[in-house]
Amino acid sequence: MDITDNDELREKLSKLGATRLADALLYVSSRTEGGTEYMEALLLTPEEAHKRFKAKLAGLKRRRKYIDWRAAPDFARELELILATLHEGVDDPKTGLDLIGQFFGCDGAIFERSDDSSGLIGDVFRYDARNLFVAYASRCTDKGFVCDLLLRLYEHDDYGVRTELVAKASGFLPEKEMRALASEFWERGKGEPPDSYEAGKWWIGVELLARQLGDPGLFEKAKLTANPELSSPTCMEIAEVYLENDDPEMALFWMERISPTDRFRADAQDQLLYSIHERLGDRERMAEMAWRMFRNCRSRSTLDMLLRALGESERDRVIEEQVEPIMGSATLSYDDAAFLVDMGRLDDASEYLFRYRDQLDGNLYQFLLPLAKALEEGGRFLGATLVYRSLLESILDRAQSRYYHHGVRYLKKLDVLSPSVKDWRGLPSHEDYKKDLLEVHGRKRSFWSKYGL
Repeated sequence: MDITDNDELREKLSKLGATRLADALLYVSSRTEGGTEYMEALLLTPEEAHKRFKAKLAGLKRRRKYIDWRAAPDFARELELILATLHEGVDDPKTGLDLIGQFFGCDGAIFERSDDSSGLIGDVFRYDARNLFVAYASRCTDKGFVCDLLLRLYEHDDYGVRTELVAKASGFLPEKEMRALASEFWERGKGEPPDSYEAGKWWIGVELLARQLGDPGLFEKAKLTANPELSSPTCMEIAEVYLENDDPEMALFWMERISPTDRFRADAQDQLLYSIHERLGDRERMAEMAWRMFRNCRSRSTLDMLLRALGESERDRVIEEQVEPIMGSATLSYDDAAFLVDMGRLDDASEYLFRYRDQLDGNLYQFLLPLAKALEEGGRFLGATLVYRSLLESILDRAQSRYYHHGVRYLKKLDVLSPSVKDWRGLPSHEDYKKDLLEVHGRKRSFWSKYGL
């Protein structure tokens, strides 16, 4: 539900009246994990919320039980409810900042005794706690206090969950304070051994602030201090920041420092060069990059990029020229099949899938199912049948009953499509195909009972 829907729903709920809303809240909270605790947080005075939040933090620090991966989701939810106590109960921004700072101060105690391989616990810090910090900091008028707190937190960011606070600094600090903070970060970085983790952390902080300040020169300086030996990722990042700040000439300068033989993240390099040349108005170089990306992966998006360079009038010619190399390829490409479908070349797509039918992998349903639906809707029933058969066979071969309902749906789809196939082109007819299925998979009684046999 988007913001507009939320606003509309809020308006409708507000008309229900306090008593009905209270009853609804009691009903929902009693049936939602953590709902009652959240409802209680709504009723706390600021003093009570402050006291409860501090008590919860103290409890977190005292706890010694290890949180394994199975308990991580519940523990993450517990942390979210602790933050809800703060969010709902403490409105004063300076007090709220102090308390959310203390929450971040518990990260070591939490991560040292948790298996956060799922990332759920870290996400509470990176998103929920960060958003609450930004909300309080943006309302706090004492920006010196905010800067000092942010500096202290980032200084001890041993688990990488506080970096997001610096990345959002423009949401709560004016330019003057951000530049002062960048200068302080710079001095801290200079005071550390050049190749140390601590130095790298401070240079990253300067880069984050420079990007928000729209200062590509400062970003370049920090990036090169941290990475004096130029690499393609370093050059690309510097180029990106120059381009973001309307300096495509400098962006191109940095991209041209990458060796032509260095194709690390080749697609990303081509995409960035395309954007630079587009900003410079160089359609010839745009076309060069676009052709390379298009030939590497034919798709609607890469075609659109190519046509921005060549002109829309070239659409039909470009599409027509792709059919022969696609049909003549040595192996099946799902990207090429999708391209043919997207371009409305359904006969070609059906023929392409028939030609490479032995290479269809029904396990790749995320690619195959959209193709099957498009061919079915377009009346290319033999092509759709080939894909549905592949999907069905992969499910039966895996012999996992929890997926049988999908297989039953595919088989019933084949039942419906078969009368529309006028020429099987040497393939088993639907009736023969079902007989073969029964011979090979007849013992999968659960499947056939779901199908109705």
